[in-house]
Amino acid sequence: MPPDAPADRSGAGKTAAAKRCPVCGKPATAESRPFCSERCRDVDLNRWLSGAYKIPAAPADDDEDN
Repeated sequence: MPPDAPADRSGAGKTAAAKRCPVCGKPATAESRPFCSERCRDVDLNRWLSGAYKIPAAPADDDEDN
């Protein structure tokens, strides 16, 4: 590309392989996005279902109920 040509900002050159699998770090595939395989997709689902992933929350105040 010549230096005075405008940069392509459409994102057309980006693929799913540019992102990494959140489970193992391998390049993601389009079929299993954002994961690299069905195995990593299943590992992630199992982590959610077994409670390994938790969303932090502040304890509820009991004073608001009165």
